[in-house]
Amino acid sequence: MLKLMAARRSVPPAGLKEPGPSRPQVEELLRLASRVPDHGKLAPWRFIVIAGEGRERIGAVIAAAARADQPGARPEQIEAERARMTMAPVIVAVVSTARPHVKIPLWEQELSAGAVCMALTQAACAMGFATSWLTGWLAFDRRVLGALGVRPDERIAGYIHIGSAAAVPPDRERPDLTEIVSWYGES
Repeated sequence: MLKLMAARRSVPPAGLKEPGPSRPQVEELLRLASRVPDHGKLAPWRFIVIAGEGRERIGAVIAAAARADQPGARPEQIEAERARMTMAPVIVAVVSTARPHVKIPLWEQELSAGAVCMALTQAACAMGFATSWLTGWLAFDRRVLGALGVRPDERIAGYIHIGSAAAVPPDRERPDLTEIVSWYGES
């Protein structure tokens, strides 16, 4: 696990190719991702799997939204928007379903949804796949969200793009721990 965590890096969706995970593999990934900390056992998240021809269907919705918002856009710009969800073999939309609760703050529920995203990326990497966790305007546009069945009181925590890496990108510079760590109670 430590080696996996040390080697994990995001692969942009354009760098993801077939094979992607099979349906049984996706189901196993979702079972594993669901094992995150979840105060109150609320499961304040759910999954929408976008695969097969569903990628083209949501791509058409995205293209229409982009065209409506940018009437002067060139055809290749609209086509790039249409292709956003067709590059990776499988995309899992992690939906935060956080709700007011008498004991569990919304923040904790939202953090749990974020933990699901990270657990899903790590499980997919452990299975031999590459991933990219993205949001972008697609995570906030009600036309796209409505087409996916995301209710007005829900939010996208991330779109997890999953496939095989065409090439593994070089590692990026990581934070310097001396700049982000403090030890309380030690001099």
